[in-house]
Amino acid sequence: MTPLLRPYADDDAQATLDVFLAAVRTTAAADYAPEQVAAWAPDDLDVEVWGRRRAALRTVVAEVDGRVAGFSDVDADGYVDMMFVAPWAGRTGVGSALLTWAHDEAVRLGATSMTTRASITARPFFEAHGFHVEQEHHPVRRGVTLTNYAMRRPLP
Repeated sequence: MTPLLRPYADDDAQATLDVFLAAVRTTAAADYAPEQVAAWAPDDLDVEVWGRRRAALRTVVAEVDGRVAGFSDVDADGYVDMMFVAPWAGRTGVGSALLTWAHDEAVRLGATSMTTRASITARPFFEAHGFHVEQEHHPVRRGVTLTNYAMRRPLP
């Protein structure tokens, strides 16, 4: 499955939000308690606020057969804020294609490393792509403590 990568468009808001919710509620649910999943991916997320945030970041969308299969972003410092893949597209190369794009974009922008805050679920993926854990974090969302990892990968 080779995804088509393209820039985020305003009409991608609902599809990318749906990917995020499904990825957290299905894929990440294997590593987080139900109350953690509910706090991380609540029912009341505003699609317009979501869309404005995605548009403000350097977001790319991965499509497979015309369906949004994932999305990611990277800033000029090499920080990947979000990288999510739809459960139906997991382990098909979509995440790797998104990370390759983020890597190339970070290099183009002059970053010296890539960083992210990876979930328990995403940590092995990022480790397999050359990231290492710098610190474990415990952010609180809606009064519920989660676990994620500050990770870094040097760039050439």
